[in-house]
Order: sequence, then C-alpha cells, then structure tokens
Amino acid sequence: MGHKVVVFDISVVRALWETRVKKHKAWQKKETERIEQSALERIKEEWNFVAECRRKGIPQTLYCKNGFIDTSVRILEKIERNSLIRQSSPSKERDKPSSKFVFELSGEQWKELPDSLKQQTHLKEWHISNTLIQSIPTYIELFQAMRILDVPKNQISHLPAEIGRLMNLKELNVSFNHLKSIPPELGDCENLEKLDCSGNLELTELPFELSNLKKVVFVDISANKFSSVPICVLRMSNLQWLDISNNNLNDLPQDIDRLKELKTFLLYKNKLTYLPYELLNLKKLTLLVVSGDRLVELPTALCDSSTPLKFVNLMDNPIDNTQCQDGEEMTESEQDRQHFDKEFMRAYIDDLKERESVPSYTTKVSFSLQL
Repeated sequence: MGHKVVVFDISVVRALWETRVKKHKAWQKKETERIEQSALERIKEEWNFVAECRRKGIPQTLYCKNGFIDTSVRILEKIERNSLIRQSSPSKERDKPSSKFVFELSGEQWKELPDSLKQQTHLKEWHISNTLIQSIPTYIELFQAMRILDVPKNQISHLPAEIGRLMNLKELNVSFNHLKSIPPELGDCENLEKLDCSGNLELTELPFELSNLKKVVFVDISANKFSSVPICVLRMSNLQWLDISNNNLNDLPQDIDRLKELKTFLLYKNKLTYLPYELLNLKKLTLLVVSGDRLVELPTALCDSSTPLKFVNLMDNPIDNTQCQDGEEMTESEQDRQHFDKEFMRAYIDDLKERESVPSYTTKVSFSLQL
C-alpha cells in the first residue's frame, strides 16, 4: 500500500491564521492603549523626560508648572529651537519684554549667585534649581518688584529675615532644600498666595507670624517632621490646598474646621489613628487622602458615595531604607525618594480628578528609581 497523502484547502488554513492574526493585533492595540493610560507609564515617561532635561541643563521651571511635569508639548525640541533662534538673532531676544524680568539659574556648577544679580533689582521672578547654592543673599530686599521666588532643589539652609520686605511676593517655593526653620518675617509678605516648604526633611514648625498670610490658598509642608498642624496654617482663612503628608502627625486639631475654604487635604504617611468628626464641617472639601494602616476610627460619612468628597484610604507598605555611613549621601537619597513619591502621588491625584468615583481602597507600592 502506498503512502497516504493528506491534501488541505490552503484557503481555509489562510483564513484561520488571518483571523488569529487579527485577534492578536486587536489585543495588542488594547494592551498598548491600557499602558498609555496607566499612571505608572506616565510617571516613567515623566522621569525619562526630566532626566533628558537635566542632561541638557534645562531649568525645571520650563517644564514643571504648579508641581506637574508638562510632557504634552515637545518642549525639548522647542527649547533647542529657541536656543538656535537666540544665537542667530539675539536682537529678537532683547525685544521680548517678559525675559527682562525673569532670572533663571540651574546646574551644579553654581555655588554662589552671580555678582551682577545685585544690580538687576527690576526682576520680578527668580527661578533657581539644582544648584549648590547654600543661601539667599540679604540684598534680596532690594527686589521690591519680586512676585515669584522659586528656588527648589538647592542646598539652601537658611532664609534671610529680609525676605519679609518683599511686599509683592505671591509665590515662594523653597522645597527640597536643607531648611530647619522659616523666618517669622515672612509673615509680613501679606500678598503671598502659595507656600511650598516640602521635602526639607527637618522642618518641625512654622512661625506663628505666618498667621498674617490671609491670601494664601496653597500650602505644602510635606516630607518634614511636623508633629501637629501649625497654628498659623489654621488661621489661613482662604486656604484651599493643604499637603502635610509624610510627617509625624498623631492627630488632627479639633478646630480643623476653621479652614472653611479647604478643597484638597493630603494626610497620607502620618501616624494618625483616628479622624475627627470636625472634618465633616469642611463643606468644600472634595479630596481627602490618608494612610489607613493605623486608622481605627473615622466618621462613616466620609465614605458616603452620595457626597462630593473623594475619600482615599491608602494602604502603605513602606520599605526600610538601608542606612548609609555617610550622612550627607543618606539625606540626598531620602530627598530623591521623597521627590519621586510626591510626583507619583500627584499623578495619582490627577488621575482621581478625572474619575467620577474612587476605588474602595488603594495599595500604594513604594519603589525607588535611579536616574
């Protein structure tokens, strides 16, 4: 008997595989869309973007607006293109009125501010970041037109009392430096609207004199060593955003409901065991974020889905940090970790604002990323 020869209809086999290929491509497309919408993917994209900006010496103020990384525009190409334009036609750059009032400085090669800065008292904004500068000069009082003092991620360990003479100052960002205190004279800056002292790691209190800052709407004192909400903060009657996360809070004051205008309250990574019922009196509160590992009591109305409040109860899993023998290196590593943690939470909160409701609970995984 001869060999049996099986004959297939090639068109049937081809149709079968084409169907499988189409299904696989459809699955790949859905998976790609899921990854693109993922918060972790956005964070990865932001960190790669920040790393590229750092390598090219681009100031943080150009791509970080209100604490959020802007990767929606091709800012690298735009900045490089603008740089070429400035080199080819410097006269056009001189014609820009806004640049005459803004001072920008970035890079670890800077240990002191340039001497020529003292004569430029017409400046309205300082943007200084990622330098080795350790102090703000006392002659800052000469800059009476100053609106924004943005000096994050430097080595600043002291703020001069003369900062209180900047009567037109609206924004002060001294985050991720090495401050251990804030001068009480800052309370004289009655037009201040935004105060960011986060990530200094050693701040334990704010001076009572800051109670005079009635126009403040944003306060960030996260990643420090506060054991209670500062009294001056409770007297900021127009406060809308308060971030006191990652501190040593054991409880909240009973008069927390003084903050009638508060909309966002970030409390995660503290030592809270209960939340006071006075929180229910904050009628404008729309977002409350806490860490629930130690919570044993909280008002049930906070979890009521019928209210506009988004109550987020994070379940932390902190990773023990290895102790370094070199204290300076340990502090720098801790600041980098805190900075990444804040960016992660900002991306998460930004995502929450787009949802109609929040998950019943969220597990936040801590991890580190080395650039």
